[in-house]
Amino acid sequence: MSGEEEENAAELKIGDDFLKAKCLMNCEVSLILEHKYEQLQQTSDDPMNQVSQVFEKSLQYVKRFSRYKNPDAVRQVREILARYQLAEFELCVLGNLCPETVEEAIAMVPSIKTRGRAQDDEAIEKMLNDLSLIKKFE
Repeated sequence: MSGEEEENAAELKIGDDFLKAKCLMNCEVSLILEHKYEQLQQTSDDPMNQVSQVFEKSLQYVKRFSRYKNPDAVRQVREILARYQLAEFELCVLGNLCPETVEEAIAMVPSIKTRGRAQDDEAIEKMLNDLSLIKKFE
């Protein structure tokens, strides 16, 4: 085995490139693809000629699995999660999966408890409550 460290998402060992990358939640991707789809419709007499099957399937997927539809709600979700100094990967997993309990959040993203800036249960509970308020009013 080489001297490289093995990747482990539970400990946020996901590689330097991925740690530095900007991740997007499904709801953010949905907004981007919707905007692009509208642009294609405006610039073509037959918009279906402009949209590939992959584009269409990708749009359907992110729309189906987006927890937030309203652009303001999407922005608020990112702002709330960013307050907790989460890595992009952690932020997107929590924003996409919307855990309802502290236990679920830790099971989905164990690194929120194991990294150096580990969140205590009360902070995680507050974060989840803030997210549930956005879902409730959307």
